[in-house]
Amino acid sequence: MTPTRRALLAGSAATAALPLAAPALVRAQPAGDVVRIGVLTDLNGPYRDVTGPTSVACVRQAVEEFTAANPSIRVEVIAADHQNKPDVGVNTVRQWLDQRGVDVVTDVGNSAIALGINPVCVERDRVHLNASAATSELTGRACTPNTVHWSYDTWCFANTSGAGLTRMGGDTWYFVTADYAFGHAIQRDTTRAVETAGGRVLGASVYPFPSTTDFSAFLLQARASRAKVLGLAMAGDDLVNCVKQAQEFGLPRGGMKLAAIIGSVTGVLAAGMNTMQGMFISETFYWDQDERTRAFTKRVQTKLPAGVFPNYVHAGNYSGVLHYLKVVKELGVGAAKASGRAAVAAMKRMPTDDDAYGQGRVREDGRKIHPAHLYEVKRPEESRYQGDVYKVSMTIPAEQAFRPVAEGGCPLVRS
Repeated sequence: MTPTRRALLAGSAATAALPLAAPALVRAQPAGDVVRIGVLTDLNGPYRDVTGPTSVACVRQAVEEFTAANPSIRVEVIAADHQNKPDVGVNTVRQWLDQRGVDVVTDVGNSAIALGINPVCVERDRVHLNASAATSELTGRACTPNTVHWSYDTWCFANTSGAGLTRMGGDTWYFVTADYAFGHAIQRDTTRAVETAGGRVLGASVYPFPSTTDFSAFLLQARASRAKVLGLAMAGDDLVNCVKQAQEFGLPRGGMKLAAIIGSVTGVLAAGMNTMQGMFISETFYWDQDERTRAFTKRVQTKLPAGVFPNYVHAGNYSGVLHYLKVVKELGVGAAKASGRAAVAAMKRMPTDDDAYGQGRVREDGRKIHPAHLYEVKRPEESRYQGDVYKVSMTIPAEQAFRPVAEGGCPLVRS
């Protein structure tokens, strides 16, 4: 019932056969009346399964549905691999905006790259529609009138996992943290949530990213701390590898809860429920949450290899792009292409509604808000069908799931 990681990776390769931007070879093209969407993602690295080809497929799903209802509006999708390198990501976006006529950049699953392209999109007055970078600074001090942050952020998931598990009795924590902006932001925000809820952080181990595959030394330090919760401030392949090794070292058998603060159904399916059972994971979308999420998943799975289910990042790309295209229709193609700032302002005015995230809104700081959930991974014998991996431990309402708008320091927010 559960596909292996090898199968997921092999299957995803089929989805990768999509038209991709080749940054070194692009030639200047007139923008014309075509809306161009650039998916900047990880096509070959540690976050390929978490973002990558499935993000591209979900963007294409949104475009397909929109253009079927609005055939007079032409939309093109291109994609490129940022290689998890800020210079590659920023240079790709510069070339897209200057030479390919790209109007909106989406996905961008790397916090350092997201922060790097923010001023570029402001400079060129284009839309930065971020569905997968974790840093909450995108709606804090780094917020811009051209940026919308979809899906999740570190504050949201840290609050859901940190406060939730602390209130459930997990009041002492130890972190294993990826040594870059993403990991440090998770640890910082989760520490705040844990301490606010009355818990304590007993220590942390920081590992070099992306060169580590052996987490044994860090896990031994975590076990020695006698903390009740191990907070995993990482994602993608690192998360899967670390959880497998934590199971081998017997941390869960010794009573330590594992919290994948930025985890996903993708990682659960890749590692297998035998490995991930009992783990707590924060998510804002689960394919099996309700009738609408199941309907969206059924449609997009026609573009995916067998056994692949969309996660909250993939769903955020679908949801965000669909909302942007609704604004294009309202403003007119010319006006939307002329000013990304005007398009984002309209995205904030217009309520959101789609099958992935349901009804919601975009706040003045660019934060898309919706409920967040703390899930526990089921035991294999509890799973009833393929993809049935979660049971809900807690749901945080939309207005409480994200950092209060007045606390972020976004210069767009009126005091």
